[in-house]
Formats: sequence, C-alpha cells, structure tokens
Amino acid sequence: MQVLLKSSETAVETRCSVCGQGFVMFWERQTRNERNEAMREIEATLRHHHHAGDGPHVHPVKGFLVPEWDGPIAFSGAAILGNAPVWAL
Repeated sequence: MQVLLKSSETAVETRCSVCGQGFVMFWERQTRNERNEAMREIEATLRHHHHAGDGPHVHPVKGFLVPEWDGPIAFSGAAILGNAPVWAL
C-alpha cells in the first residue's frame, strides 16, 4: 500500500499537524481499515519531516510516497492506480 502526497493549496485532503501545509493524496485502492492505517503513517511521516526544522519548507517540494520507495514515483502503485497527474510526480 502506497500513498503519493503532493503539497497543495487547493483540493487539500490532509494537512500537516505541525505547520498546516496542505497536501493532495493519490491512493492505491484499499479498504477503509488500510486507509485508516495509512493516515496514521502519513501523519507520522509529516511530523517526522519537522525534525529538520520548522515551517512548510521542510516538506518535499515534489510529490513523495508514504511509505518511501526507491523506484521512480511515476511507476509507483499510488501514481498509477491513483491516476496521479503529471504535476504531482
């Protein structure tokens, strides 16, 4: 299960609990329980970004995957199955 997140000021689906930065999300198909588990992991990842400092600048500018993946984002399940647009990659 992967989720592709991209910072956004429009169509915000979740926000960082530390700085309030908004993100749009592209999901692989999953059950409600899997989505709830993924949301906990997303929140932890966004908080972890703040170990590097304060403010929204600590989050990746380009899209990023939760959990992390070493391959190209465009080939991730979240990008393909979530129909992520080019601007999110």
